[in-house]
Amino acid sequence: MSKIKKMVFLSFLVGIALVIYVIESQIPVLFPGIKLGLANMISLTALILLGWKEALTVMLLRTLLGSIFGGTMSAFMFSIAGGILSNVVMIILYKYFKKFLSLSTISICGAIFHNIGQLLVASIIIEDFRIYIYLPVLLISAIVTGYFIGWCTKFLTENLYKLPMFKGLKY
Repeated sequence: MSKIKKMVFLSFLVGIALVIYVIESQIPVLFPGIKLGLANMISLTALILLGWKEALTVMLLRTLLGSIFGGTMSAFMFSIAGGILSNVVMIILYKYFKKFLSLSTISICGAIFHNIGQLLVASIIIEDFRIYIYLPVLLISAIVTGYFIGWCTKFLTENLYKLPMFKGLKY
């Protein structure tokens, strides 16, 4: 894939992730701190199709722009901490264990570490690590949402591989 095509596709992914992020932020949550995290599907897709640097770029730009368009500074801190931690975990798992782990398993691990990162920020803000008592509830939601995001990512990447620009490209 040429550098220009790669840059255009990366910009396209950032735009899609941003739209999903902003729309999802408008959906009321059923339980505090729990949401699907649909924009993470785009970061995971970038990891698979383009590589780890591009996956981090999508997450960073989506988080920054999403916070500018529809968030607050505290939302940015929670999102960036969870996003960086979850992406690093997914990058490591995908790079070294993709033959042994499904995309859903990698996504679940990413969702778990996203929650851990957010709780870390919360514990620093309130100056109390007892907030981690909330972790079991978040872990249950991470398993459900992580599985769903992994499944959607698998479906998305399988169909993107059918496009001419991705023929023969397998990471």
